[in-house]
Amino acid sequence: MKTVLNISAYLFTPITDREQLRPVLRARAEAAGLKGTILLAEEGINMFLAGDPDSVRGFVVELREDPRFAGLTTKESWSAEQPFRKLLVKLKREIIRMDHPTIRPLEERAPAVEPRTLKRWLDQGHDDAGREIVMLDTRNAFEVDYGTFAGAVDWRIERFTHFPEAASTHREALEGKTVVSFCTGGIRCEKAAIYLREDGIDALQLEGGILGYFEHVGQDHYDGECFVFDEREALAPDLSPRGGNAL
Repeated sequence: MKTVLNISAYLFTPITDREQLRPVLRARAEAAGLKGTILLAEEGINMFLAGDPDSVRGFVVELREDPRFAGLTTKESWSAEQPFRKLLVKLKREIIRMDHPTIRPLEERAPAVEPRTLKRWLDQGHDDAGREIVMLDTRNAFEVDYGTFAGAVDWRIERFTHFPEAASTHREALEGKTVVSFCTGGIRCEKAAIYLREDGIDALQLEGGILGYFEHVGQDHYDGECFVFDEREALAPDLSPRGGNAL
């Protein structure tokens, strides 16, 4: 029986008091018995937490009482055991490092495509305008090896800071097509889509990333599993941990 609730969540929102916020969130999470990681940067928050379901959801509800985090959405999955060894609350320059300061999602998001709409496009082989679709995996190469969308473009990058250079190298192959950037939970593909659009590529981000697609669609057009950065290692399209079954 899988009784540990795991959540992943991020939000690009201005945080000017992250030094003061850090101990507050740590104390709340510790009091709730949660483990995992919370990253705070001036551009927003990124977190992966696990624990008792009521405690996890209560922590999120309290966090959303801060107007800056009211729009925070979470992706849920389950495990039989706590997948994190400890609780970390860290201050970072970026909640996902790209080293490209002109890319600022908190100012304007790139357009997104919902999972069910993407499935329909992939079913029919083109978007609603009849344009060819390019599924662009923005994750690191070792993550892609666990699973990805069928026929997805994979530039074999070793870390996300390599994405801009790879995008410039392969720009010509993306021109004139509808590019859907995707990643685990949405944060990397959101920055990637903005970068591509600034370079004149018609790019969309997959809303909620692969985990959001699993939640709303399942395995259609996806081969394999999705790597996650905790002791579960990877999740199947039914959101069960590697070697396990869905709750």
